[in-house]
Amino acid sequence: MDREKKTFAPRSLDTEVQYLKGVGPRLAEVLGKVGIKTVRDVLFYLPRRYEDRSHLPAISDIRPGQWVTVKARIIDLENKATRGGMVVLKATISDRTGSLNLVWFNQPWVHRRLKNYDGEIIAYGYVKDVQFEIEMNSPEYELLEEEDDAEAFARITPVYPLAEGVSQALIRRAVCSALDRYLDALEDPLPDDFLRRHGLKPIQWSLNQIHRPDSDENKNDARKRLVFDEFFFFQVFLALKRLETSVETGISFPVQSMGKELTEQLRRMFPFELTGAQKRVIKEIWNDMERPHPMNRLVQGDVGSGKTAVAAAAMLAAVRSGYQAAMMAPTEILAEQHYNNLHRLFEPEGIRVALLVGKQTAKQKATQRQRAAEGSVDIAIGTHALVQENVEFKKLGLAIIDEQHRFGVMQRAALKDKGLGNPDVLVMTATPIPRTLTLTLYGDLDLSVIDEMPPGRKPIKTHWKQLHERAQVYKGVRKLIEEGRQAYFVCPLVSESEKMLTQAAEELYLRLSRTVFNDLRVGLLHGQMKTKEKEEVMERFRKHELDILVSTTIIEVGVDVPNASVMVIEDANRFGLSQLHQLRGRVGRGNYQSYCLLIADAKSDDARERLEAMVSTTDGFRIAEIDLKLRGPGEMYGTKQSGNLDFKIADLVQDGAMLEVARQAAFDLVREDPNLKRYPSIRAKALEDRPNSQIVTVS
Repeated sequence: MDREKKTFAPRSLDTEVQYLKGVGPRLAEVLGKVGIKTVRDVLFYLPRRYEDRSHLPAISDIRPGQWVTVKARIIDLENKATRGGMVVLKATISDRTGSLNLVWFNQPWVHRRLKNYDGEIIAYGYVKDVQFEIEMNSPEYELLEEEDDAEAFARITPVYPLAEGVSQALIRRAVCSALDRYLDALEDPLPDDFLRRHGLKPIQWSLNQIHRPDSDENKNDARKRLVFDEFFFFQVFLALKRLETSVETGISFPVQSMGKELTEQLRRMFPFELTGAQKRVIKEIWNDMERPHPMNRLVQGDVGSGKTAVAAAAMLAAVRSGYQAAMMAPTEILAEQHYNNLHRLFEPEGIRVALLVGKQTAKQKATQRQRAAEGSVDIAIGTHALVQENVEFKKLGLAIIDEQHRFGVMQRAALKDKGLGNPDVLVMTATPIPRTLTLTLYGDLDLSVIDEMPPGRKPIKTHWKQLHERAQVYKGVRKLIEEGRQAYFVCPLVSESEKMLTQAAEELYLRLSRTVFNDLRVGLLHGQMKTKEKEEVMERFRKHELDILVSTTIIEVGVDVPNASVMVIEDANRFGLSQLHQLRGRVGRGNYQSYCLLIADAKSDDARERLEAMVSTTDGFRIAEIDLKLRGPGEMYGTKQSGNLDFKIADLVQDGAMLEVARQAAFDLVREDPNLKRYPSIRAKALEDRPNSQIVTVS
């Protein structure tokens, strides 16, 4: 291989994959299914796991409950249709020490590949005991005749992500060809002294060892370099964005000169003492607003921690400085609640608050738009209606975005663009976010955390109940209602579904209102109702004209009824952990002891972990850490839309410590050399995957 590598001069990494040895035009089209189009794509198409084929267990040594890789010969193949129409393929394999069944469901292409095959097969999967036999369901597999090099078998073998028609052998062949012929063309964007300082291997060595590891130690060193790169270059991008913001000209609100007056107004507005955490965060925000550069701050606070008071303090400072403020919320219910709360707070101070949401009539919208444009409204509260092109502000100085993760990037940018020059931006979320995720999603923002609950707030008691305990749950709910409280019943679906055995809201409403609680006032709320109907139901519940509200997750954010002290979540195993926590936050908002009752028949380990986490803690940040481990970052908080989590090899759970190291290195580098003049390759690499990002040169 080495002689062949020396024979050819390095070529462009942008060469089409069809020109690799052993690929060609037809197979290049197949590789396109997994996003491989160029040689560079091949080099950075990384394994998702490895098999140590130098030590494969005998089938006789395999036990149920293990994840194993086994090599054996197919001795029997059975393809049978069940009464329900499912086709089950069972391949029995043997290595002379014992036999194992491989089972696939409704995968005819697997049968086509195996029916005339008499060689050895490699299979990887989870082993379980079925009727005194051991089997693997839907295992990954390879046919050994597809391996080009028989000697390459007994080694640490990479296993790549696949698509239908794309085999491991094809990927490995393309990778080996790319490594042998093109690896020399890859330049390392990190200089040697930087690599030595951080204990990192060169990129060429790392790519070779990640694909063809000589040992576990080399594989781990290669992974360390590639993980560092993914984190580091993204953090460099964030550091450049933050630096750019820090030198932009913004609004300098004269907060210090009004400090005593603002503090006194806050005392009048809130009849209770703010917590130490609220005061600390308000001070951080006011300090930002004082500076002549745009504020870009994220405020995190668990449900009930008092973010509204913090937002009100920021708005007060903006309005008293002669500017307008706007707050954008993701739902009309939440926008209306913010409007009601802020209108009640600000009206006695002579500050004018307006609401702008999609459901308003054309005349109402036109009136509010005119007031915002002429400056006769000080604070505008709304949904995405605020960012419509025909909404203008006379002097918008502060933009607040609530539940940031629920908005698209363009919607957030559109609100900021309506400001005067560069308005201050305050992002708020009641969804606690783990530190590693915060540094990734919001690394260009300054962070404030409200980590203290108001005094006297009683922790919500959470219990997990089995299906047969429903009667006991209903009895407890009735007792609380007789004491004057109100209750939520939450279901995941609006109507019955044959695919998911869930308790539908409509069906539950009928059952509760006609039988279990037929003597009580029961209401129904779900997203398919008309806006006016939803408003009427919520208003009746707020006024205690309803004892029980049966609802879907529409109440997850923005519903605040202090008298509601118990929530029953049906089929709780169907909900994500963070969603369960957000739903739980709808109770416990008054002075009464509150309860959250999770009714679930959790059969999977994942579902049990979620429910046990809910019972064990009410700490939203602890919940978020557990959720990150269970689900991974891409599924959490709507973050897939951000595009920031498309890491090929880095793992925010496993590699949190490396993220901290890479972030520190990135921010130190940008602080020392703001425009990265000494490191043009680092700057280019940080921006190459983000072509739409406009990072300017800082003078």
